[in-house]
Amino acid sequence: MNSYRRKAAQRIAAASMILAITGSPLAWLISRENAEESIVAFAMEESRRLLPLSNVSGSATVLSRQQAQAGADALAGGIFDIAEIYDRHGNKIAEQLSPFGHRIEGMLPHHSRPSYTQPGYENLPVQTGTEKQTAIRVMLPLFNQEQQVYAYFEGVRVLPAWQVAQISTDAAIVALMVAIASLLTGLAIYPVVTYLSKENAQKTKELFESHISMMEALGRAIAKRDSDTGSHNYRVAWLSAKLAEILGFRGARMQGLMIGSFLHDVGKIGIPDAILLKPGKHTTEETTIMRMHVTHGKEIVHGAGWLPSVAAVVEAHHEKWNGDGYPEGLHGEQIPLEARIFAIMDVFDALCSRRPYKEAFSFEQAMSILEDGRGTHFDPDLLDHFLQIARQLHQELSSKTEDQIRDNFIELMQLHFVRD
Repeated sequence: MNSYRRKAAQRIAAASMILAITGSPLAWLISRENAEESIVAFAMEESRRLLPLSNVSGSATVLSRQQAQAGADALAGGIFDIAEIYDRHGNKIAEQLSPFGHRIEGMLPHHSRPSYTQPGYENLPVQTGTEKQTAIRVMLPLFNQEQQVYAYFEGVRVLPAWQVAQISTDAAIVALMVAIASLLTGLAIYPVVTYLSKENAQKTKELFESHISMMEALGRAIAKRDSDTGSHNYRVAWLSAKLAEILGFRGARMQGLMIGSFLHDVGKIGIPDAILLKPGKHTTEETTIMRMHVTHGKEIVHGAGWLPSVAAVVEAHHEKWNGDGYPEGLHGEQIPLEARIFAIMDVFDALCSRRPYKEAFSFEQAMSILEDGRGTHFDPDLLDHFLQIARQLHQELSSKTEDQIRDNFIELMQLHFVRD
């Protein structure tokens, strides 16, 4: 199992467990409440059916004590252990208790006079000897034909042990079913996720390969016109990524830095050969035209829709820390961090590489020149970070062929573009 599938399995399992752990108690609670509400609904329906109060007609608002007592007698001892009826002012006018109702009456909390207009219920704990039981108090307003409250009925029912056990058992079964369903959902989702991840990995690989192909095609086009580039693009992009790694670059920012470093001089495609390949010193006019490669490069990478950090390198790789660079004359932290990283790597590789017009400088010579540019050309803090890894990177590059350098760069790109 590759790392992505392992992580997917772990996350799906964790999500399933969380759903099971949170969903099961919730399902248990809802199931208990539904069971209690069913009991209450049945009690209310029976109360309405058995209360002999239907003789109250029209807009009558007075209920006789005889009628009320008859209703209380009909309900106590059957559905309810305690049956109480109040008039429309909340005064108790009838009461009947079963033998068990007499035992528990003193254990129930007292409440204010009824004045509610909607039926409801409440759970009341009852301690009978060593046994804890649950009592349900049903509260039911009674309406006349004018939909006016003319009386209140309240009944208390102590749930028998078998009924409490049944409610608990049913709730536990529902909770268990929710837990099992959550876990089974996770098992069902996993193959779908892994299949989609496999497809996504393939698409990512294809996208990565298209990036490489396009980059290398542009690199070859530049190399055909400027013999000084060659494997310079691979080396400087690899060096920039190595410095960026210790700075914490990841994801899109690292990807943009690597592409931008590789394509930093892509705008040279638009410079005339007579100027680009001129062996001697450029005139002022030719220098102006030569510097246009930055603008050309900016237009090329923006048109290709690459990441913002790609353009950051291409647009600002000739800016200097003290503001003496071009094309914008940016200084300090106005220069994008990606371009500041690249500036150090570009000069370092140019110094340490053999060119048609010069031999490679030694590591010590190259580092001395970089130090001379501290605070003028280069970001001092970035230069300090580079000093920590410079010798190691120099030794690694010096020992490799151009093909090996290319392979190193592709391998590093795979690490940051294509992950399991």
